[in-house]
Amino acid sequence: MKHSPGNAAGMAVPAEAERSFAAVQAMWRFLNNERVTPRELMMPLRDFARLYLSERSSEFVLAVTDWSKLRYSGHSAKKDVTQITQAADIGYELTTHLLVDAQDGSPIAPYEMSLKTAGKVLSTRAEPVADVEHNDQVLPMMEASRSWNLPAKIVHVIDREADSLGHWRRWAKAGYLFLVRGNDRYVTWEDRTVLVSQVVAELSENKRFLRVRDVEIRGQKATQEIAEIPVVLERPSRHMVNGKRTQHVDTPLALRLVIARVRDPETHEVLSTWHLFTNAPASIPTEQVALWYYWRWRVETYFKLMKSAGLELDRWQQETGRAIMNRLLVASMAAAMVWNLERDPSEEAVAFKNRLVGLSGKTVKRSRPHTPGALLSGLFVLLQLFDFLEELDFDVDKILKLRDQLDRLLPGLPRQRK
Repeated sequence: MKHSPGNAAGMAVPAEAERSFAAVQAMWRFLNNERVTPRELMMPLRDFARLYLSERSSEFVLAVTDWSKLRYSGHSAKKDVTQITQAADIGYELTTHLLVDAQDGSPIAPYEMSLKTAGKVLSTRAEPVADVEHNDQVLPMMEASRSWNLPAKIVHVIDREADSLGHWRRWAKAGYLFLVRGNDRYVTWEDRTVLVSQVVAELSENKRFLRVRDVEIRGQKATQEIAEIPVVLERPSRHMVNGKRTQHVDTPLALRLVIARVRDPETHEVLSTWHLFTNAPASIPTEQVALWYYWRWRVETYFKLMKSAGLELDRWQQETGRAIMNRLLVASMAAAMVWNLERDPSEEAVAFKNRLVGLSGKTVKRSRPHTPGALLSGLFVLLQLFDFLEELDFDVDKILKLRDQLDRLLPGLPRQRK
């Protein structure tokens, strides 16, 4: 597949022009073949993740859940697009469960995905997936994770959209570990029912926050500080039944409340505050819990790699959600491969990564010389280069002839000579 915004609708065709049309047709047949299912295409990603985790000997792995809109309002050929939010918001909705290393926060691979279309929800799961609200999608995914056979305990990490006491209670009763960012809600702490914001004020006044690390937020340097208390959630859960909001009294839920906030090191202004609720074991240090939630942003970088920083997903021309999903899973294999290369610290790997970044033509920061987008872009250039050289049979005379043609036909073109 082509890694270029201008040609993202197609694929990197072979250097031999006669094979170009056949290659494009082969790709079309593959993506639309009834025997090529999302479930089958997910298998290599799951095998890779199991192998990775077995080699890491990790006790825990993070499963980050998030949703992304794939907008195709201008693609009239796609007949199964659906309204995502408002009337002009047309396309598909992608649900992704991304595995993230609980030791260093590096992304491993997507492990389950679903795509909402006009007709149904396509999924990599064996059983059908219902079209339900976001939070109602989580428990079935947790139940499906029992069959994943991962050699590590899963901690499900979700953002503030999953701030729902009723769902937390169901997840905890079913025995699943979760970490969710919550809003300012009432909790029972030290035999008092107080708002989390009041808890934060008291902890701050009593100097209970511990500075743990230097961080960067919105491009500026800052410091992170954390505090933790045990809380009990006793208030009724709220549910929508037949369009009406009802309350349901249930058993109290004991959780760890980890408060992480970021301060400006000079003005001491609080720039950001997270209220993190988790039933992760007490053996997991407070600072590790805060770090786990910070690593939730890996799923955002995955979406970015599939879209603007990588494979231009929003511009794909496949005409069905099924073909889009199949292509997305193939692209995810490339992402997993590049992530694996990115975390390889060996001297040979660093030299290879430097070469790929040079081929990509992209500018990277000195603090992060190898980004997934640059590595993926350089990789596709290298593969095309090999394909071109193979078409010339690696014949030096043919290469020199091509260089002479370049000089004659484009005499004003500057290029380096050795």
